[in-house]
Amino acid sequence: MFVEIITPDRKVFSAEASVVTLPGVNGSFQILNDHAALVSTLKKGLLTADKESFQIEGGVVEVLNNKVLILAEGVN
Repeated sequence: MFVEIITPDRKVFSAEASVVTLPGVNGSFQILNDHAALVSTLKKGLLTADKESFQIEGGVVEVLNNKVLILAEGVN
């Protein structure tokens, strides 16, 4: 699936990944290929896409048609 991480001022990450782990407001969760459509809020925490890791400041994720778009408030 295609994964993009975007902040208000830049594109942080854009690549194919087989698994994405996200810090959801109600706990950590994973997205795999062919996941159902989803929109969820994210809290501050660790986001991983395969072997890449990012510390995000919260945000929103949208999953649709094997595309994962993360709109992060900030990435360290």
